[in-house]
Amino acid sequence: MSKHIITDKTTGEKKCTCFKRCGGCQLDMPYKQQLEWKQSKADRMLSGFCRVEPIIPMQYPYNYRNKVQTVYRISGSGQIISGVYQSSTRTLTAVDDCMIEDKTAAGIVSELKKLFVSFRIFPYNEKTGRGLLRHTLIRTAKSTGQIMVVLVMASPVFPSKKNFVNALLRSCPGITTVVRNINPDGMPLTLGGRSEVLYGRGTIVDELCGCKFIISPESFYQVNPMQTRKLYEAAVNSADVKEGTRVIDAYCGVGTIGMICARRGASVTAVESNPNAVRDAIANAKLNKLSNIRFYNADATHFLCELAQNGETADVVILDPPRAGSTPGFIEAVGKLSPESVVYVSCRIETLERDIKLFSKQGYRAVQVQPVDMFPHTTGIENTVLLKKRKKGEN
Repeated sequence: MSKHIITDKTTGEKKCTCFKRCGGCQLDMPYKQQLEWKQSKADRMLSGFCRVEPIIPMQYPYNYRNKVQTVYRISGSGQIISGVYQSSTRTLTAVDDCMIEDKTAAGIVSELKKLFVSFRIFPYNEKTGRGLLRHTLIRTAKSTGQIMVVLVMASPVFPSKKNFVNALLRSCPGITTVVRNINPDGMPLTLGGRSEVLYGRGTIVDELCGCKFIISPESFYQVNPMQTRKLYEAAVNSADVKEGTRVIDAYCGVGTIGMICARRGASVTAVESNPNAVRDAIANAKLNKLSNIRFYNADATHFLCELAQNGETADVVILDPPRAGSTPGFIEAVGKLSPESVVYVSCRIETLERDIKLFSKQGYRAVQVQPVDMFPHTTGIENTVLLKKRKKGEN
């Protein structure tokens, strides 16, 4: 196994020799400089609205990704090699270790390659249409130690699957569930519509901010749980969510933020367009014995517009939209609902800046911006922004 990570014995800083070839990381500098770069960008783009708080750093900014996707191919010498696709390409960069991925996953991938050879399971070749294995997905739960392995295959044919799973469990006894996903003609690194549980429950459970969350292969769940806790606590604390607060949780995913609010006694209405995420969210609420949160499978914009038309109100609206940000229709509907506070959790600072301007037209002003370093060694900056409704006569 070739190693690509170099550790400075004096500072403890790590450096990856695959930096230019891989593209998974975009910042090749000491961690302190990364934080300064991100703080500077947040200040430049958001300080015109209000003061930007100091970015919340990660104590140990390595091996944080709890979701690891690995692709495979046959090398020129006929061996199975593993790695990642270069950004926006289908060119594989061979990587046996990664300084941002969970270390447990690297050991499992190493064992999987041996088993693929033994059981004659070969990587799928898009040019020839031959081969079985598209990629693997490994998800780990830091708090519980549970591990999921998903084998994404191009065909439902899986010879000796029981023997394969037994061999995998012998070599990696920490694995708690194994799932086979069939993706006959999908895009790379995507899951098909059919899955089969080969071992365990087919899900794992993680704990975050006092709540338990069931994670399935398809679930959206933040890849850095340690920083996610800081992000969500900052978001919920900023709005002073407490007993009796009426909260709308939009783009709620598997219900993480909404359930944290519900655990504090808030009455929560949550909406998410992905039916699989809503299914997981309902199961998560039952797991945590929360009866004060309801989930709706709907487009967030249409849902809030309907609430506004029906004359509904709320104390707090929390939104955590995708990278594309929210929509003018959603923001206009929030203005009609007229909550006292809006909490915007953003994974893309450019769309956040745009949407804060739209909220301003609806009578809201940003009063607090809190950057969180969710993705060390990348250019990503996560922010939580508290917007308050302007009082009459207030600029």
